[in-house]
Amino acid sequence: MKTKQSLGSRLAEGVSGGLVRVFLIVVGLFWLVPTIGLLLSSLRSPEDIAASGWWKVFTEPSQITFDSYRKLLENEDITSSLLNTVWITVPATLLVVIIGSLAGYAFAWMEFPGRDWWFLGVVGLLVVPVQVALIPIAELFGTIGIFGSVLGVVFFHVGFGLPFAVFLLRNFFAEIPRELLEAARLDGAGELRLFFRVVMPLGAPAIAALGIFQFLWVWNDLLVALIFSDSGSQPITVALQTQVRQFGNNIDVLAPGAFISMVVPLAVFFAFQRQFVSGVMAGAVK
Repeated sequence: MKTKQSLGSRLAEGVSGGLVRVFLIVVGLFWLVPTIGLLLSSLRSPEDIAASGWWKVFTEPSQITFDSYRKLLENEDITSSLLNTVWITVPATLLVVIIGSLAGYAFAWMEFPGRDWWFLGVVGLLVVPVQVALIPIAELFGTIGIFGSVLGVVFFHVGFGLPFAVFLLRNFFAEIPRELLEAARLDGAGELRLFFRVVMPLGAPAIAALGIFQFLWVWNDLLVALIFSDSGSQPITVALQTQVRQFGNNIDVLAPGAFISMVVPLAVFFAFQRQFVSGVMAGAVK
């Protein structure tokens, strides 16, 4: 005899199929509308942008031009800020990944005095707002002579990225079977060899997720860069914010610059979204 399903069960089965997929596709398309609009705006002349919306391109494809990107490459402020963004983002990401991986392994598998208390201190740093440290660290960087430089911005991002990195990787590394590490030690592997030959390959999903998270945070940062960089070390976010003040005179540079600034982290996320999700989920649950 077939069991009669409740109304709630039938509704749950109905919405769990194709209807939900269609809804998610529609939401995803709406989410991409600003990106598509910015791309099309960057391919139009300032006159066309002022005269009509970006959707006019679909009825008048002749509006598409690459002159704005040519002017962008001729704008020294934008091009130098893009290079500064790379010089800030890449070291800040690599340092957090390397130091966070080593510290996460130490907290997970090495015995030293006060290990658990030190880890609790690291976890406590996760709740410290960035705004609290802006003035004290700015004074410190001014004293040691790195305020306003790329190095100062990198150090700030590394300092505030490490607590999350250590927390994420420690929880992930702690899931590695102890027997596997003991077998490697019996074969004569030291701690460094054990870390690079065993732990890092097994922890690749969490390490990749951390790298993506840190890259996105640093690339899109505006607050820290506004305070700790000057005109010679400012990243693309600050350069675009400066260009916005002169919006009426440089829309042909602002639109392509904003699109390039947005599409790079977007491409990185979509390329590694599977590792990002699996790494965060694995590291957050012990």
